[in-house]
Amino acid sequence: MTLRLGLLSTANINLKLLGGVRAAEGVEAVAVASRDTERAEAFAAEHGLGRAHGSYEALLADPDVDAVYVPLPNSLHVPWSIRALQAGKHVLCEKPLTRRPEEAQAAFDAADRTGRVLAEGFMWRHHEQARRLRELVRDRVVGNLRLVRAAFSFFGTDRVGDVRLQKALDGGGLMDVGCYCVSAMRLLAGEPERVSGRQVIGGDGVDVRFAGTLSFPGGVLGSFDCGLDMVDRSELEVVGDAGSLFLPDPWHSREPRIDVRRPDGTELIEIPRKDPYACELEDFAAAVRGERPHPFGREDAVGQARAIAALYRSAEFGAEAVP
Repeated sequence: MTLRLGLLSTANINLKLLGGVRAAEGVEAVAVASRDTERAEAFAAEHGLGRAHGSYEALLADPDVDAVYVPLPNSLHVPWSIRALQAGKHVLCEKPLTRRPEEAQAAFDAADRTGRVLAEGFMWRHHEQARRLRELVRDRVVGNLRLVRAAFSFFGTDRVGDVRLQKALDGGGLMDVGCYCVSAMRLLAGEPERVSGRQVIGGDGVDVRFAGTLSFPGGVLGSFDCGLDMVDRSELEVVGDAGSLFLPDPWHSREPRIDVRRPDGTELIEIPRKDPYACELEDFAAAVRGERPHPFGREDAVGQARAIAALYRSAEFGAEAVP
């Protein structure tokens, strides 16, 4: 069965997802919605989608759409995910689902009530590069895990009207790019026990720069920095007591590889190239068809929201916080 996907808005991130659709097996994008009918029709014509809807509600009522991709501003993720679930659609929601744990719980409660799949869209986690990284850590290729260090930044504070710079829409560096770093540390080390965060405010009151430390069980530490007003950076390092693993392209996975660094030299592990959005979509479609459980569900999404919420509390009050 081919999963028929509808796009809830004409957001720019749709272009990356559509690239994944073209590379994925068993997924087809069939419709798009906008609050402007002409915009929806132009987008559909440009990208070969069969139907264009002049409202989000019309897309949710489309009987030929099985699942909905929600790429709206962060503050709208949960409300529209819940509405889509209540309309009988499976939902792939762009990351992060939310910065509020109670909202994440409410969204998954809606998924449970309707018997639909809800997934938070951290596409990088579905790529073979992330799966291989987890295996290397699990097998203690660089010894016992000691530290996870991550960075993700770019320069984007000069973009007028950018939703990422608007407080009312839950913008900010941590929500936009830092959430990748947090998701990586949690993927490898579990849920944090304590966190500490510091931020620099810009835009209309959002964090344009954020740095944080997280303490995990077993004495494992995590550190990250992110920002919307710095040079492009994208890296992930996993440090053990016998070596380290370094990923120069962890989030986009365009040039996937893992450098295994030990005192006696460096080994390069090459990873097959594949669009990470395609990987994400194939896992999502498989869960919808009941072929296998989705690899990341309620517990993971709620844990992500708890970590983000605690980091923001720490940054606001200048003290360590417990998720």
